[in-house]
Amino acid sequence: MLRLDGEHPGAVLRRLNDEGLDRPPLPGGGSTLERWRALAAVGAHDLSVAKLYEGHTDALAILAEAGAPHDDQSATWGTWCAEPTDARVLLRREGDGRYLLDGRKAWCSGAHDVSHAVVSCWNAAGEAVLAAVDLRQSGVRVTDDGWAAVGMAGSRSVDVLFDRARAVPLGGPGFYVGRAGFWHGGAGVAACWFGAATALAGALRARVAGQADPHRLAQLGEVTVALQGSAALMREAAAAIDRAPGADAMALALSVRLSVEASAALVLAQAGRALGPGPMCKDPRMARLFADLPVFIRQSHAERDQAALGRLVADTREAPWTL
Repeated sequence: MLRLDGEHPGAVLRRLNDEGLDRPPLPGGGSTLERWRALAAVGAHDLSVAKLYEGHTDALAILAEAGAPHDDQSATWGTWCAEPTDARVLLRREGDGRYLLDGRKAWCSGAHDVSHAVVSCWNAAGEAVLAAVDLRQSGVRVTDDGWAAVGMAGSRSVDVLFDRARAVPLGGPGFYVGRAGFWHGGAGVAACWFGAATALAGALRARVAGQADPHRLAQLGEVTVALQGSAALMREAAAAIDRAPGADAMALALSVRLSVEASAALVLAQAGRALGPGPMCKDPRMARLFADLPVFIRQSHAERDQAALGRLVADTREAPWTL
């Protein structure tokens, strides 16, 4: 990994692109675990960078699944597919065959930094569709609206306004959530959380080394068991995805996300208790991790995801915890 300390997340993404490090293996191609390791490594470095990196790599995976060419190797991509009811984008076809985007898009991570985006939108029939858009055109305006948090501030996840912006449709109606890679990408997000949690655990491990403090040792032990469990589940899920890349991976992805979310929350609590306020206040990298990780893991849908997973498990013939 390049030394990237002190650089703005957008500049880091561009450097990763310049060095050819922005294209980990596509999910489901036999090296899904390698892809997640790359996401985790960036997450351990800086979560705002990881947010941009994950969005860029997910967009490339979506383009590959859609069979869409993207010849500009210098392009950096965002994946903007949140759908709050008060910020929707419409895709319409003109008489000359052009497709145009209109509306406000929220939660656009890296909007000030990336050159292109994969955007969820709605067609004239009210169907959910997907489009690719070059952001370097007059019909796109990146605002400073929509982000007030200190955590993940470097991702600059602001609102973007589209006004007759030219776009290219990707797939058909329902393509984004209907493709197999939707849940592969959802699990990939958890790899970013996992990387950050391991960085905090590593700081705790370094503090405990050579000490006989029973409380800190117990905290390290609890953290170890939680992260080991998540790591084992991620390895199992990656192998299952590679064996059957076209299969529905919803249950696998939800299990990975919920496991890593729980592990990350435990690491935040125990590392914070063991390390005290020093790293949060005097170490810039650790301060960012402690501020960013609670915000990023809220991309989980919490009890809704638990209920969705429970519904899937209730309807299966074999319990997923069978040895």
